[in-house]
Amino acid sequence: MRARRWLAAAGTAVVLVAASAPALAIEPFTANYQATYMGMKADGRMVLAEAGDNRWRYSLDISNSLASLSQKTTFEEHNGKWRPLSSSDTSKVLVKKSDKQAEYDWGAGVARWSGDVKEDRSAPIKLQPGDMDALMINLALVRDVEAGKPLKYRMVDNGRVKQMSYKVAGTEQISVGGEKKQATKVVNTDGDKQTIAWVVDGMPVPARILQRKDGEDAIDLRVTSVD
Repeated sequence: MRARRWLAAAGTAVVLVAASAPALAIEPFTANYQATYMGMKADGRMVLAEAGDNRWRYSLDISNSLASLSQKTTFEEHNGKWRPLSSSDTSKVLVKKSDKQAEYDWGAGVARWSGDVKEDRSAPIKLQPGDMDALMINLALVRDVEAGKPLKYRMVDNGRVKQMSYKVAGTEQISVGGEKKQATKVVNTDGDKQTIAWVVDGMPVPARILQRKDGEDAIDLRVTSVD
């Protein structure tokens, strides 16, 4: 359960008081991942699909015999930026289940959560231009690395606001579907938690996302193919 809360903030999770950079053109894709989740091998998939009226549906699903995770976001392009409209976060670990829903009401200027949300995170949160949910930061990292923009984000997710800042940690060669690719490595450190993402030029999502806790790997997603 703890691992689930970190994942999308990478960028999952893979977040600034300032508004995010203007949105670049995005296109639908399906990315398949080889994953390690809850200490076991798992299958992972990210999908971005058009929803009409400048809206997009973005999802992440991970599952193995022990646990499953599904995160979905609907967002729109508005005045050159991306902003979330609604999201869901469901998980199952053995017999324990969790289901949370979020609504981002830009007309009223607040975000609200329902479902299995802690009482201290159930109050509405005031929205600011540039706010994103955790899952959207995966797309923003790729956009901003390629554009050379600051990797700083204001994440409004799971009943809380969090400032996230990634630093470029050089370049590395990684394997993507058996092929060697040059990737830009970016790192976010938050106390004893760390998120590392590898961004490959031309790939719409990070080629690899690694979540660490107390210096140990918790979740590892590696792209095997992108369609």
